[in-house]
Amino acid sequence: MKILVINSGSSSIKYKLYDMARQTECATGLIERMGEAQSHITHQCNGVETRLTEPIPDADRGVARLIELLITVGDPAPLSSPDEVAGVGHRVVHGGEAFSESVIVDDKVLATIEECVSLAPLHNPANLAGLIAAMKILPGKPQAAVFDTAYFQTMPPCAYHYALPQEWYEKYRIRRYGFHGTSHRYVAMRAAELLDKPLPNLITLHLGNGCSMSCIRAGHAVDQTMGLTPLEGLVMGTRSGDIDPAIIFHLIRQGLSVEEVRTGLEKKSGLLGVSGVARDLRDVAEAAQAGNSRAALAIDVFAHRARKYVGAFLAELGACDAVVFTGGIGENAAFMREKIISNLSPLGIELDTSLNGHRNKEPFRISAAASRTAIWVIPTNEELMIARDTARLIS
Repeated sequence: MKILVINSGSSSIKYKLYDMARQTECATGLIERMGEAQSHITHQCNGVETRLTEPIPDADRGVARLIELLITVGDPAPLSSPDEVAGVGHRVVHGGEAFSESVIVDDKVLATIEECVSLAPLHNPANLAGLIAAMKILPGKPQAAVFDTAYFQTMPPCAYHYALPQEWYEKYRIRRYGFHGTSHRYVAMRAAELLDKPLPNLITLHLGNGCSMSCIRAGHAVDQTMGLTPLEGLVMGTRSGDIDPAIIFHLIRQGLSVEEVRTGLEKKSGLLGVSGVARDLRDVAEAAQAGNSRAALAIDVFAHRARKYVGAFLAELGACDAVVFTGGIGENAAFMREKIISNLSPLGIELDTSLNGHRNKEPFRISAAASRTAIWVIPTNEELMIARDTARLIS
């Protein structure tokens, strides 16, 4: 069984083709700058990378083009015809309260995803466009929607309700939803296997350009750092994370427009905003090492916020089997893992700095032998999780 995974954005499409019999990746690619005069395509198959520049006006052409590449590029190409695709799995950012698991797409599902556009105006329209394009290009093939929010539908009301007027929840669906659910679900599943404990208590940290943490009790998510949108919670590459909401009113009174405030919080804050250097932690760390005090402060602010949430989630759980790092920063930035975990040994979380210095494509443990709570680095694989869900639903 071959499953195609599509992550459709407003100007890009990421895709991977999996052979589910072996759980292996056959090909992967990225289409960027869709809608511009020239789009860029990077396609990898059998260890060979192909780069192309050509017009890709929209998702319809993008999906059609990636199917063409899967059929024509490679020796041999991973597909002999579109008929070999058993189904397509799609990342959909927001499923609201309607979906607590992945589903096969039908007209009702499409309508519900569209209803959630107001909750995710930057993501759901693009996800929907990729889904509809795949339905056109591969007619009759099962299409599965895998929602970022679904994993967090197990959060109790006390965790997802804001202390706001109840009618705002009832009328406008204002509540905490949580995101990065597919990543947190994948690493939680791998942690359960590595711990040999089917229903563990976990704190999972997905740290990258976007950052979130999950509090998992007995295998089920009970809290998360992101909220109505992915802006809440941790410090991120360009997003502020938690702030006093009165800051918004203050800035508007100072003359900034609502759009200027929104752009500032989403695009100009986080590591970029504090450091003034970049949104990428590698660049910020390089500047800090060169003596840039703002860059050093950005790193400290990032680590402080994450460490504070580790403590909060540990209090929620009472006992924690493992703290798990994943994502680009979580998997690769040993110094950031150390800064976040530092000073937590009185709480039973103790790092082995020699193990922490390792880099590995496979999961590896970095906790000290005396640590009551294990610390793991587990590379995430959201696309494989989407492929597995799609294969399961088709079967």
